[in-house]
Amino acid sequence: MIDAHFHIWRQADLPWLVGPMQPRIFGPYEPIRRDYPIEEYLADCRPEGVTGAVYVQANWAPGRALDEVRFVAEAARRSGFPIAIVAYADMLAEDARPQLDALAAEPTVCGVRMQLHWHENPLYRFARAPDLARDPVLQRNVARLADYRWSFDLQVFAGQMAGAAELAAACPDVPFVLQHAGMLEDLTPGGIDAWRAAMTDLAGRPNVVSKLSGLGTFLRRNDAAHIAFVARETLALFGAERCLFGSNFPIEKLWTSYADLVAAHRAAIAHLSPDERARVLEGTARKTYRLA
Repeated sequence: MIDAHFHIWRQADLPWLVGPMQPRIFGPYEPIRRDYPIEEYLADCRPEGVTGAVYVQANWAPGRALDEVRFVAEAARRSGFPIAIVAYADMLAEDARPQLDALAAEPTVCGVRMQLHWHENPLYRFARAPDLARDPVLQRNVARLADYRWSFDLQVFAGQMAGAAELAAACPDVPFVLQHAGMLEDLTPGGIDAWRAAMTDLAGRPNVVSKLSGLGTFLRRNDAAHIAFVARETLALFGAERCLFGSNFPIEKLWTSYADLVAAHRAAIAHLSPDERARVLEGTARKTYRLA
């Protein structure tokens, strides 16, 4: 089993963990406002059969993306646990290649994430504008990831998915990994319909896969019924060969254990064939992130 989305960190390296407490998209976070080292992560995940993982950048201080990569790579080497890294790069720089070249010095880097999600609710807002996926500079830089054989982790809300689909179409040689199954936050019938329609459009881009992760973000609990609903809808659109599991730990540790989270996800895909389940839990991640 591959965990395709997790973090380890030192509190001192993350601006949002130090200083005055600031509201976050996932609510109060006092229990994780501390170091989360590789040893604790392995104690959480290994009993559930996880044999490898993909670390996704955790917003270190500006200018320290390379330090973050080195920290994670050293933790992987020290622990002997195989970890691929999705790093941060500023894809709105006029030419991101100097950043990408520096990151490429670490051979376990397999992709880039620059969070593009914007929402009318300021607590859910990260990007400075809603339509950055349509920015020609960003599109040009993302297209360059193909030269490195890297993916782009795509984080957007439903209202931004039309622009995200345009980005994927503009970069056909780059695999895109949709974070958290499109971040369904409006659970009204209208909100679900809008998310489903936007996901349908994005699923029409063959180079986009969807990550089943972070599904407790807006509920702030491990809700097996909600996970099953999102998984069923996403699988119907993308298929098992274009879906993958990620824990989003330790964020989800705010409300659940790793064992209970995995149990909910396994239950959500229990209706699939053994081969399809294997794709969601490992095969799609290996293919998308080009893991050995």
